[in-house]
Amino acid sequence: MWFTQVSLRNPVFATMVMIAFVVLGIFSFQRLQVDQFPNIDFPVVVVTTAYPGASPEIVESEVTKKVEEAVNAIAGVNTLTSRSYEGSSVVIIEFQLTVDGRKAADDVREKIGILRPLLRDEVEEPRVLRFDPAARSIWSVAVIPETVNGKAPSAVELTTWAEQTFKKRLENVRGVGSVTLVGGTQRAINIELNPSAMEALGVTTEQVTNAVRNENQDLPVGTLKTGESERVVQVLSRLQNPQDFGDIIVARRAGQPVRLSQLATVNDGTEEVQSLALYNGQRTLLLQVQKAQDENTIAVTDGLKAAVERLRAELPPGIRLEQIADGSRPIRVSVDNVRRTLIEGALLTVLIVFLFLNSWRSTVITGLTLPIALIGTFFFMNLFGFTINMITLMALTLSVGLLIDDAIVVRENIVRHMQMGKKPFDAAMDGTQEIGLAVLATTLSIVAVFLPIGFMGGIIGKFFHEFGITMVAAVLISMFVSFTLDPMLSSVWHDPSTLRQAQGERSLYDRTIGRVTGWFDRFQDDLADTYQTTLRWSLKHKLATLGLALATFIGSLFVLPLLGTEFVPKADFSETSLTFHTPVGSSLRATEAKTREVEGILRQFPEVKYTLSTLNTGNAQGTMYASVYVRLVDRKDRALSADAMSAQLRERLRSVPGITVTHVGLLDAVGGNKQVEFSLQGDDLAELERLSATVMERIRPIVGLVDLDASVKPNKPTVDVKMRRELASDAGMNVAAVGGALRTLVAGTTVGNWRAQNGESYDVNVQLAATGRERASDLEQLPFMVGTATDGTARVVRLGQVAEVVASTGPNQINRRNLNREVSINANVFGRSAGEVSADIRQVLDGIAFPPGYRYEFGGSTKNMQESFGYAISALALAIIFIYMILASQFQSFLQPLALMTALPLTLIGVALSLLLFGSTMSMFSVIGIVLLMGLVTKNAILLVDFAIRARHGLAGEPPLDRESALLLAARVRLRPILMTTLAMVFGMVPLAFALTEGSEQRAPMGQAVIGGVITSSLLTLVVVPVVYCYMDDLARWFRRRLGMGPATSGPVTVAQ
Repeated sequence: MWFTQVSLRNPVFATMVMIAFVVLGIFSFQRLQVDQFPNIDFPVVVVTTAYPGASPEIVESEVTKKVEEAVNAIAGVNTLTSRSYEGSSVVIIEFQLTVDGRKAADDVREKIGILRPLLRDEVEEPRVLRFDPAARSIWSVAVIPETVNGKAPSAVELTTWAEQTFKKRLENVRGVGSVTLVGGTQRAINIELNPSAMEALGVTTEQVTNAVRNENQDLPVGTLKTGESERVVQVLSRLQNPQDFGDIIVARRAGQPVRLSQLATVNDGTEEVQSLALYNGQRTLLLQVQKAQDENTIAVTDGLKAAVERLRAELPPGIRLEQIADGSRPIRVSVDNVRRTLIEGALLTVLIVFLFLNSWRSTVITGLTLPIALIGTFFFMNLFGFTINMITLMALTLSVGLLIDDAIVVRENIVRHMQMGKKPFDAAMDGTQEIGLAVLATTLSIVAVFLPIGFMGGIIGKFFHEFGITMVAAVLISMFVSFTLDPMLSSVWHDPSTLRQAQGERSLYDRTIGRVTGWFDRFQDDLADTYQTTLRWSLKHKLATLGLALATFIGSLFVLPLLGTEFVPKADFSETSLTFHTPVGSSLRATEAKTREVEGILRQFPEVKYTLSTLNTGNAQGTMYASVYVRLVDRKDRALSADAMSAQLRERLRSVPGITVTHVGLLDAVGGNKQVEFSLQGDDLAELERLSATVMERIRPIVGLVDLDASVKPNKPTVDVKMRRELASDAGMNVAAVGGALRTLVAGTTVGNWRAQNGESYDVNVQLAATGRERASDLEQLPFMVGTATDGTARVVRLGQVAEVVASTGPNQINRRNLNREVSINANVFGRSAGEVSADIRQVLDGIAFPPGYRYEFGGSTKNMQESFGYAISALALAIIFIYMILASQFQSFLQPLALMTALPLTLIGVALSLLLFGSTMSMFSVIGIVLLMGLVTKNAILLVDFAIRARHGLAGEPPLDRESALLLAARVRLRPILMTTLAMVFGMVPLAFALTEGSEQRAPMGQAVIGGVITSSLLTLVVVPVVYCYMDDLARWFRRRLGMGPATSGPVTVAQ
């Protein structure tokens, strides 16, 4: 290696290159942002549109379908889903991952701008967002009222302060996308109409709304200009006090004015409460913050916390702020834990090296590779625009055992040459050159494994892109350090202990710590003897050895299905959640009562720190839905895990009558949904309801399936007004006029705003009094003015005379996917893996006869899991092809690489048994562990076979050996570096595998897979690879004889100078 020669001859230059790596790495580290996952732009655009008072069916036909048709024509749309609720429409447009999110949002805004004039006047302005409003907020804070001097702030005062002061301060924080106020009681001027008075005075609702709208406004009318000055002219007729509304003249009857106070009651009151938040059972205000796309979670939450601290000094009396959820906490905990795991792994790795090399100098020389490679990697991470996140830190954690491998092999070989009596410089040069090609091949095989991972497709490819590149950068730096710094330090800072060992001298070190390392050396020698005996037996009984290997591999195939599969394991970050709903049609107050009951049960658990419930907001739209956030005490302070607690909670909540629990426990780490999701799709809602009832009934008994829920619920009670067209026409009425008047009376109409003295504006609403719109019979008695009688009085027709008011039912939510109606069904799993449960559901669905045009489709984790495993398998196949190409180049043979690659399938038994032992599943993280093993296992095989080939050609002037002797010599000489690299990897993974820290359950399967795979494959490789090598060698000779070629040369001859 030319750079080995340069570093040996220029030690100061080599040192400066290493310091450059460290300095650049440290400066880059300071610039790297910290986040939970890589910053991935998922191009999702959401259009939310409010249509107050409209049923889901009307929202679907009048808003949702029109929005879908408008945006469907945009290029790059991947999936189009929508939810039509009572009074609101949400359309979610998912674009292909290659589309720029900002451009996608601009395209959607353009289409919505063209559509807006075609929507009804009552439909509010559509909002286009670059995130899903139902997605989880990153931070939330509760505004809690407190009694001070016997007085507590009212709900209106609390809301006014939160809306006008607190919310605006939070919105000013950099990176905040939106701030949502939950549980607010907004001040409003309510004009409550009296139908009897309106009937007596012959006034219509339209006259009232027009009068209020027209009389309460300031109007600019132009400018008075003279040669010297200009003066603006304005009509100032805005009402100063709420009581002034009563004086508005609505009409004139018999020459006398009819004032609003004669027709209605004017209240300076509140809007109807639409949502609620409860903190430990007490009503509160909740402000939920969502970050803008591409913003850093930690930076945004730090800004929010700083804003709250600044505001505390200005808090009005009787108001207390309590932070509820903090999305940055799991990130900080994860990152700190992975850092700790990394340091623990590094220390254990260095300890293993010390035990094997029995020399502190050798340990320092070898161990220096770790910090230089790790710190140097930060430079490349900064260069590629990566962040410090769970994925990149996991790459560094996994690489801890790998980074020191090259240095171990190089240093061990240099020490061996020193013990042969060579000078330190010659030993460093010869030792590195002898092993150089083998180390290069082993490192390139690791690169070949991880480079395809960095370029996988789909969501998983976006996530693991940084993983693959970080790993490759770290491994290549470590190889460079092993070929430059290690030989240079070995030549200038030679180790007297190696010479003493050769001469048999004993020092103070030998008499103290040396006793332990001496015992370890003797253990190694005994192990080497055992290995020699085993290998000798294997080479004599080749078929039996292969049979054993084959049986092991087949056994592993039978064990694998026992593991079960899931996309990403759940992580316990001391918080959990539950959702439930009350019977269809329940009021907000009824749901609140049940929520207090549920919260009471939750707070009986000693593990619960506090609870916060939200009703009719976010992903729980509707007055019957409640969502409870549960903050647990930290993991170290409780015996129960969040998962174990969810099982007990389900049992306890069964005792609460009148609620249906739809989710308990942790949500999916990627996507934040339940673990099993699928949908039934078709055109007719009634048919879909029938199918969903059948499907739910069939899948409910599946073992491990819990929290089963569907988007379609029993129909909601509705009141239908069916016009008798003939009678209505006779009376001079039409549907539009009746609908407009009824809408004002029942849903209410906002007819402008009133500006208070503090400069804030409040809505002015015209509506029937609450007591006049409780029953269907109240509607039948509503009067409508239809002209005047001959005596000049108003002609009155009651609604019941021209229309039939009937009790009915209707859907409470309509979901659509790709322009078709759908019913989405979701569930959690407990006691089994998501993969096993999904497979059982698929089996049930395949057994149901779907009518033509109806189908089912899996989504969420199940879909992601199938896609990701597919991408991972293709990356694995590519890695195996690359490894073969590297090995073929290294050994100058088409057949010998196959001998080394027999080690690959032998990793499976270790992986399967290890995951089974730890009770883990086959997840994305364990698959990445398996991919890593592919590179690791070939590494050991390369070291063994490379030495054997050299020995067959003659080592350093010694006579060539026959094949069996060469393999046995390689086994004795190479056992130590193989054991060192194997144990370094195992002990580097131990802190990761045992998942002792909070939230580490997610990453643990990766370490568990690596430990199991490395141990079993190393044991089997050392025996099986030499046997297969013999067969391949015989096959090569046979080919050469058949083709009439010369004698075989099993590999390149590179004899040390």
